[in-house]
Amino acid sequence: MKRKAWYAVLAAMLSVSLLLAACSSGNEATGGTAPKENAAEGEQGAAEGSSAGAADGDTIKIGILHSLSGTMAISEVSVKDAELLAIEEINANGGVLGKQIVPVIEDGASDWPTFAEKARKLVSKDGVATVFGGWTSASRKAMLPVFEELNGLLWYPVQYEGLERSPNIMYTGATTNQQIVPSVTWLLENRGKKFFLLGSDYVFPRTANKIIKAQLAAEGGELVGEEYTPLGHTDYSTIISKIQSSKPDIVYNTLNGDSNVAFFKQLKDAGITAKDLTTLSVSIAEEEVRGIGPSVLEGHLAAWNYYQTTDTPENKKFVEAYKAKYGSDRVTGDPIEAGYIAVHLWAAAVEKAGSTDVDAVKEAAKELTFDAPEGKVTIDGETQHIYKKVRIGEVQADGMFKELWSTPEPVKPDPYLKGYDWAGELSSGG
Repeated sequence: MKRKAWYAVLAAMLSVSLLLAACSSGNEATGGTAPKENAAEGEQGAAEGSSAGAADGDTIKIGILHSLSGTMAISEVSVKDAELLAIEEINANGGVLGKQIVPVIEDGASDWPTFAEKARKLVSKDGVATVFGGWTSASRKAMLPVFEELNGLLWYPVQYEGLERSPNIMYTGATTNQQIVPSVTWLLENRGKKFFLLGSDYVFPRTANKIIKAQLAAEGGELVGEEYTPLGHTDYSTIISKIQSSKPDIVYNTLNGDSNVAFFKQLKDAGITAKDLTTLSVSIAEEEVRGIGPSVLEGHLAAWNYYQTTDTPENKKFVEAYKAKYGSDRVTGDPIEAGYIAVHLWAAAVEKAGSTDVDAVKEAAKELTFDAPEGKVTIDGETQHIYKKVRIGEVQADGMFKELWSTPEPVKPDPYLKGYDWAGELSSGG
């Protein structure tokens, strides 16, 4: 009996060792980006098994899914950091429902099938209560059917092309009538009529430009050129020649990721500055300005709902907290702030619902308000988007944005552009 008992103990010890080794290997697969609390979660998850619920014991697991490698890492790593800051703040104030939030971090690696794969893992295997993540519309479109199939809940933090409303996505970035449409109107009134459209070759730029072309036709604008390049593209000499020959008043830029670095540096090398040509971007915020260089982007424009310079008491606290955690040289920006407030909105909805159940959280989230760094935001119960002020800013020499214009009040989300006669068939299906 003693020998059998010893063998049983030895087998159990070996099993635990192998299990912990597997957890360690899993953390290495995410590029070593997971913080200590995520590693602890991995060990806990291994001990409990893949069927463990999101809220077990004194913790609640949530998913963080962003591109921590690849062409989109220039933008998404900082959104992940903001979400972790929000988790830290909530935990310091007692957590959610008396439980501490534990992040499970995954790398979408700038690859849309990987986003779908990791989303499925987080919901079905890790059993997270919700997921915060994505940047490109391609990543969101890849994840959408997974969340709908599994009845998970994704909080998506980036402006996008609209024409979508999923019951399993909360949209904390701008939809089209909160960024693109008002910025085009402002440009037509202030910078000229001739537009050159430049974008990355995937769903967001192509759909956004389809909307812009319909708007230009209705509001007296003129399309003089339209070009698309693959994500990660770096040679813009031919396109810059086309821009020079077509003589636009405005380049409306929907490039994403590090292609913006190449385009703007080559534009400057060609002798074209913001004084010569207006460019307005919808995916370049302070983080991208830092990566490209303020000297390259000075004078160029962007349309967002938040800047680091936005003047609210909540933003002062947010910027100070972000810099204190990640370094004085770090900057905030619109998607960073939208990721941050998403975590706080989810936590408030969970507290209101008294549960992490997805359907209960969605119901509790309707018309929920939050004093965000950008100003007070409200979740629209019909569309699961949030009310947001629209802001147009100009890059300054220090890399910050000077706000040139904003709407007086937050704008109600209209993802299917039902409020615009010119949208016509674009708004069908909403």
